[in-house]
Amino acid sequence: MGVRASDILLILVAILFPPAAAAFVTGCSCDLLINILLTALGYLPGHIHAFWLIYRKMKAEEQYGRGGFLYIGNGQYEPIYHSGPPANYGSTH
Repeated sequence: MGVRASDILLILVAILFPPAAAAFVTGCSCDLLINILLTALGYLPGHIHAFWLIYRKMKAEEQYGRGGFLYIGNGQYEPIYHSGPPANYGSTH
């Protein structure tokens, strides 16, 4: 698939301020707090974590298509669209 301009911009943001890139990728989540703490402990660990989050987002875009995934935490993504009816379709629960 390749690297998009938005990915390059995200990498530049990660170079300047890693928690901002983590916030763009994950939103207000535990990974954002982890990135803030890692950046406070040392600038390099914050960079590594931010680049890892960006890498995982790029892999999710490759696997599920752009916008076809949902971040569920810990660098994990799941597809938004499932094939077939919902799991409890027709149940009375």
